[in-house]
Amino acid sequence: MANPKHRHSKSRRDKRRTHKYLKAPNLTVCPQCQEVKKPHHACMSCGTYNSREVVTVQQI
Repeated sequence: MANPKHRHSKSRRDKRRTHKYLKAPNLTVCPQCQEVKKPHHACMSCGTYNSREVVTVQQI
């Protein structure tokens, strides 16, 4: 197994880890029911996408 010959600095280690974090998802508002949804996805509360009903949603 390969082992490092010299120690890497904390700065070099941290530069490698700059992209390891969670990002908040992008959310938009549904134009039909004003609920929050993912962009380019059908709305899960009213079942519409691009002003057309594509999913039938059961009301509880």
